[in-house]
Amino acid sequence: MKTSEFDYNLPTDLIAQKSIEPRDHSRCMVVDKKEQSIEHKHFYDIVDFLKVGDLLVWNNSKVFKARLFGRLESTDYDINKDGVPDKPLLKQQEIEIFLVRPMENDGVWKVLGKPGRRLKPGMNVRFAEDFYCTVMVKEPSGDILVEFPDDAEIVRAKANKYGRIPVPPYVKDEPNQLEMYQTVYADENSEGSVAAPTAGFHFTSEIIEKLKTKGIEFSDVTLHVGLGTFLPVKSENVDDHTMHSEWVELTQENADKINKAKQEGRRVISVGTTTTRTLEGIAMLKNYEDNKFEAFKGDINLFIKPGFQFQVIDAMITNFHLPKSTLLMLVGAFVGDKDFMLKCYETAVAERYRFFSFGDAMFIF
Repeated sequence: MKTSEFDYNLPTDLIAQKSIEPRDHSRCMVVDKKEQSIEHKHFYDIVDFLKVGDLLVWNNSKVFKARLFGRLESTDYDINKDGVPDKPLLKQQEIEIFLVRPMENDGVWKVLGKPGRRLKPGMNVRFAEDFYCTVMVKEPSGDILVEFPDDAEIVRAKANKYGRIPVPPYVKDEPNQLEMYQTVYADENSEGSVAAPTAGFHFTSEIIEKLKTKGIEFSDVTLHVGLGTFLPVKSENVDDHTMHSEWVELTQENADKINKAKQEGRRVISVGTTTTRTLEGIAMLKNYEDNKFEAFKGDINLFIKPGFQFQVIDAMITNFHLPKSTLLMLVGAFVGDKDFMLKCYETAVAERYRFFSFGDAMFIF
């Protein structure tokens, strides 16, 4: 399977730069994968397409301000006229640090640096008087390990104070408030994403209440979205691509809700590709043969591509994704027919749907 098979032409003016307001007024392409039919609706129409007893599962992870701008502190020495090192000087150069994820050791984070070539082990990067990190290791992959004197919770709190919103590179202007790049159901206790689970952007408090009134049930998972969401598939052979790991959590309470729905023959509908990867990834790790989940906390790195056998989800709400991306491949796998999936995308372009993070929705069943 070739990466080029998942390409399509997208006019740049269809890349959404901000969400529609109100958010549930975004458009929604309703796709019946069995009948291979397409309907053009708005997201507030989702109430009509969900059934009593359906279980909506969404990712409650909250985004934090992971983009940090500071000054690189490195000690150098003046050389006097005799060629002998004199008093030490502190050289300060501007640097950007992108917090990717905390590691197991307290205070240690995997980050990206820009420009990364300036970073050397032992150097400090200072973002504020009370906020700095020390470069530990530079890996061949480009990842960098740094150490903060604070634990992960304090690092995120200081990042929210001094940092910037980690919007995708195709969004030209950073939103004024973090809430504009956040789902309405993001959980304060589940902060950790460096990119938003954007399929959830379409939900408003009003549409959630309408769904509850109809008899739709809800369940949470947590997947802290990493930078891999934006990484293109560089290999031409799809099977040569290596997925990044992401931290996920499924509580026993939510596992029981999903188990009950599956046992009763009710639909489990994932909100977004992150929820899909979480449910299907845990199912593969935990041998889901008896249709029963247990609580899980840890890393998964599931690459869902055409040919994948879904065990958990019955329908999916998602956005329109980048060409040649792992997310597009996941959608193609769920639709079950790559050519029909690409036809849906061609139709979306022709109908001038809005694409990517702040764009319109698809409901696939």
